[in-house]
Amino acid sequence: MSEGSSRLGATTASTYTDLGADTAEGFSISCRSRLLARDVVGDLTVEDRIRQRCSIAVGDFDMAGLMRFVGRPVKAGLDALAAGAPIVADIRMVQVGVQKKGHRSKVDCLLDHGADIAAAKGITRTSAGMLAMGSELNGTIVVIGNAPSCLLSLCHLIEEGARPALVIGCPVGFVNAAESKEALRKLDVPSVSTEGTRGGSPVAVAAINEIITMFAEKGA
Repeated sequence: MSEGSSRLGATTASTYTDLGADTAEGFSISCRSRLLARDVVGDLTVEDRIRQRCSIAVGDFDMAGLMRFVGRPVKAGLDALAAGAPIVADIRMVQVGVQKKGHRSKVDCLLDHGADIAAAKGITRTSAGMLAMGSELNGTIVVIGNAPSCLLSLCHLIEEGARPALVIGCPVGFVNAAESKEALRKLDVPSVSTEGTRGGSPVAVAAINEIITMFAEKGA
């Protein structure tokens, strides 16, 4: 693949798009990583593209086998981006990591909401932010890369009627991370998640950024 293949367009085995690679060296590194990932992970479906990117994000191809997809999440994400739906991140690292090129969606952060609820209830800031947003979550893309408690709060809100367009839920850790993602996969909402305790902000960001890249390619 040549640098010229970074132009927007349908990505195939011989083309590649990286919206964040602004220099020849940056694109070359990104391109070589993707070639390796395609060979190891496979390159047959849109889900494979997410598996590739998430594996690259953590430097471990085992991550590909941990990715879980429910309810055609790529289509749900593309439709939400086409509608200009807000992207809601759990923490700053995720908010900052979300690619800002290739779409017109606002990237919000839960830490900017619900400080009063966190103080009153003694719960985490991200959970409080989720509760504060409430029905504002309808139609959004929610990206959780750090906080299992936040994902559990979102699951409860969904059970009560909230309907985000897509949830990318990849919290990491040994306390409620696996359980929160298992709860998410049981809900009637499109989702991308990881199995077990592994995941993290790099994985969540990689997943949403690959969907954004697909969206940008469609609009080329």
